[in-house]
Amino acid sequence: MDAALDVLRMIRFTGGIFLDAEFSAPWCVAAQVTQEDCRLFTPVPKGILAYHYVSAGRLLLQVGQETPLEVSAGHIVLLPRNDPHLLSSELGALPISIDHLLVPTNEGRLARIVYGGGGETTRLLCGFLNSETPCDALIGVLPRVMTLDVVEGAARAWIESSFRFAASELAAGSVRSPTLLARLAELLFIEAAQLYLTRLPPEQRAWVGGLGDPFVSRALAQLHDSPERHWTTQVLARQVGLSRSAFAGRFTDLVGMPPMRYLARLRMQVAARRLRESLTPIARIALDTGYESEASFSKAFKRAFGMPPATWRREQRALHEPDN
Repeated sequence: MDAALDVLRMIRFTGGIFLDAEFSAPWCVAAQVTQEDCRLFTPVPKGILAYHYVSAGRLLLQVGQETPLEVSAGHIVLLPRNDPHLLSSELGALPISIDHLLVPTNEGRLARIVYGGGGETTRLLCGFLNSETPCDALIGVLPRVMTLDVVEGAARAWIESSFRFAASELAAGSVRSPTLLARLAELLFIEAAQLYLTRLPPEQRAWVGGLGDPFVSRALAQLHDSPERHWTTQVLARQVGLSRSAFAGRFTDLVGMPPMRYLARLRMQVAARRLRESLTPIARIALDTGYESEASFSKAFKRAFGMPPATWRREQRALHEPDN
């Protein structure tokens, strides 16, 4: 884990909070942080890490076809790759673009949204982080959505009190500490990433050894970002600027397996997560993870997990369903 922790220690962020939102059930919005949202805080960023801090109530967050995640008050939810997502009070509601809901404010004040049907209230602060140092490799291997309870962790007392103070400032119509809150979000991201890395089983941590190498880390980021592409060792080597033999040897030495074997394992991990967390058809998952047919995907999945994907999905859902 030392290589991953070294990468975390090197990351330096800029960022800020740009939106104070208050929703009342029922509500559903489509959201994604844009470069325009960040313009007041930093030059136009290339990569954006988005986050929401829920100060009151609860919400459901969904990325793509993945299972919606419930986030309650006192939690921060991070989207390392700033994926488009839905925020809502309930499943199945028709989303509206968040851009159409912004309430004009005075210069220097946070943008504000007040929207919904008048029911249960949810309040959140929306912000972003932008790394001043390259961290594509780390971002590329993190999950699309991460959550952290701000009352957990070594710094929980002052983190919680600071966010609560900011929430009370917003309730009074002012916020004097956006920079402080950006630093808090930076700390929470690093804490969430470190927690995620330490909880991974050993067989899913093979990539950690390559994070400190500029060539292998770039290759890892590309594999994790687009596992469905028809990669070859030659193509990856060309992308990172090495000969095929030099890249293959470097990758194998640092990661512990050749690039294409790593890719095969990665595709199975991605497929398993999609099967467990979404209702996406198996044929679609096969295509999205780089297989030309459902049959070839099913064969590879059975070889990795000991059973066909449909059977594995049923067993996983039965395992995680609450007892009646």
